[in-house]
Amino acid sequence: MSRIGRKPIVIPAGVEVTVNGHNVTVKGPKGTLNSNIHPLMNVTVENGEVLVTRPNDEKQARSLHGLTRTNISNMVEGVVNGFEKKLEVQGVGYRVAKQGKSLVMNLGFSHQVIVDETDDIKIEAPDANTIIIKGIDKQKVGQFAAEVREKRPPEPYKGKGIRYAGEHIIRKEGKAGKGK
Repeated sequence: MSRIGRKPIVIPAGVEVTVNGHNVTVKGPKGTLNSNIHPLMNVTVENGEVLVTRPNDEKQARSLHGLTRTNISNMVEGVVNGFEKKLEVQGVGYRVAKQGKSLVMNLGFSHQVIVDETDDIKIEAPDANTIIIKGIDKQKVGQFAAEVREKRPPEPYKGKGIRYAGEHIIRKEGKAGKGK
């Protein structure tokens, strides 16, 4: 049996979880999230806890059990605390700045790269080399961060580009010189 799937999700104070068939809605201080769960999974709210159960031990039901529980847990975590991804910009002349609701990035191209905030995602640029992406939906925050990183991924020779905070880039040795 799934160890993750069996754990109940404790509902913190100020959070409301409603289950309507296969639709789960989580309301909290930071907002509201909706999710459709797989028809094989059963979700119930009892005694201030959310329980996810599966009807049988078929392979698909087993694989969905922990996933469903984790997705609901992330929804509860998101409406209480929110999620954030931190990106670092490295390179000579590479910098970012926030202008209104847009992030303007100078990444060594002949033009500036501009990324706009969405309703779900908020962008912060505390300094010229740091980007912080915040939101309540973990999947959307991660996807948005990946799209920003894709504008100039780190290259392996000098390490220039946009990387996640703490990401290690495997560096390559440059071309060997003649007669040295």
